[in-house]
Order: sequence, then C-alpha cells, then structure tokens
Amino acid sequence: MLYIVDDVTGECLAAIPDTSISGHRVARELTALLERRGKPNMIVSDHGTEFTSNAILAWSKEHKVEWHYIAPGKPMQNGYIESFNGRMRDELLNENLFIGRSCPQRHRRMGGRLQSCFITPIFLCY
Repeated sequence: MLYIVDDVTGECLAAIPDTSISGHRVARELTALLERRGKPNMIVSDHGTEFTSNAILAWSKEHKVEWHYIAPGKPMQNGYIESFNGRMRDELLNENLFIGRSCPQRHRRMGGRLQSCFITPIFLCY
C-alpha cells in the first residue's frame, strides 16, 4: 500500500493498493497527484527501494521537488505517518476481509478506502 499524506493538513491524498510498487509506479502516481494538487516543497520518505530507485531520482530532479529521506532505522523521524499507518491498519485492515489479491484494487476503483499489509508511506510538504 502506498499512502501519500499532506504533512500540514494530515489529509491522505492517495492510497494506492498493490502487492508490489515500483519506483516507476510511484513516479506515475506522484505526477498524477501534482496535476491535481500542485507541487510540494518537499517529499519525505523512508529508504525503501521504490523511493531510492533511478526512476524517483529522475522524477525528483525533473519536477524540481526536494526529496528528504529519514535516517535508516529511525521511523519516529516520520512519526505522524507511523501513527497514521497504525490507525489505518487497526481501523481498516483488521476490520475488513479482502478475498483474493484483486479485491483491494476493485475496492479502490469503487472509491473505497482500504489498507493492506504492504504499507509504504510518504509525506508531501507544501
């Protein structure tokens, strides 16, 4: 699951369900989000491979968006998103039963909000 959260408002701008999310997919989702919401001053994420890929480095440079990585092994440097993930997991994943791998994608297409066990958060700082 890829969550994109506005650091100022706490609004979850996107929740992208998938079992594996590549750097190219993250870049595509961020481009779509930028078209709807405008460019953030900074993006904060962990060091996941999807965020350290060449696709993300190129995207960040092309769109002139600063990308800040939290220190490895220091999730509390991004404490709000850790709390957000916990709430989403407790209030949605533990309360919903998804049958099959395509269920979360179908649920998303129908406009539902959901959580999967694959949590990949990033913050947009406007």
